[in-house]
Amino acid sequence: MENNKTHILIVDDDNRIRDLLKEYLKENNYIVSTSENAENAKVKLSHLKFDLIVLDVMMPGQDGYDFTREIKKKINIPIILLTAKGEVENRIKGLELGADDYLGKPFEPKELLLRIKNIINKNNKIDLNATHFVGNAQIDLNKMNISLGERNKKINSSEKKVLTEMLSNPGKTYSREEIGKISGISQERSIDVMITRLRQKIENNPKNPKYLQTIRGSGYVLWIE
Repeated sequence: MENNKTHILIVDDDNRIRDLLKEYLKENNYIVSTSENAENAKVKLSHLKFDLIVLDVMMPGQDGYDFTREIKKKINIPIILLTAKGEVENRIKGLELGADDYLGKPFEPKELLLRIKNIINKNNKIDLNATHFVGNAQIDLNKMNISLGERNKKINSSEKKVLTEMLSNPGKTYSREEIGKISGISQERSIDVMITRLRQKIENNPKNPKYLQTIRGSGYVLWIE
């Protein structure tokens, strides 16, 4: 689904680099927006939700360092800095201002792609100590418990593994084979039974599920409100 793709904002005054990175990242299944300067980027950040910023340091007007400092005070968003300045002190300055990674120019687009994936995957790791909400259900993965109204239901280790994965990627469809690998359950019938049990613990109406749904011919998906 388009809405579940990672949305990246590229901020660079070099048209060639903007266009090259936009096409390359789009080919790798990302949604990409671009800005030629910090002011335009701030306008887009005020109207759209982004998952990561790829930011050039040396730009006319507000440079990447000042932009990083300003944005990090307002929102928690990963930033990868791009710069022709390869000196250690410049790299340290960027990281001290809150940048998550630093890539010197020239660089291979594939290296940037790998760094983006690493940051996104790190940020998607779910906090096992936090309470997670799916509709009215409160899921405590650490205590392996789901509360729905006055009902409290325990989950087993296989259910915990599946919920941890699906909560990390809401809206992603998982095939029975994928769920089998995650849960350690090999038989399709047993996987279907586990999904039914989870629905009984999460859904107000398990027979007409709103959150843990079947995608006919594909598998299962978890939606979060």
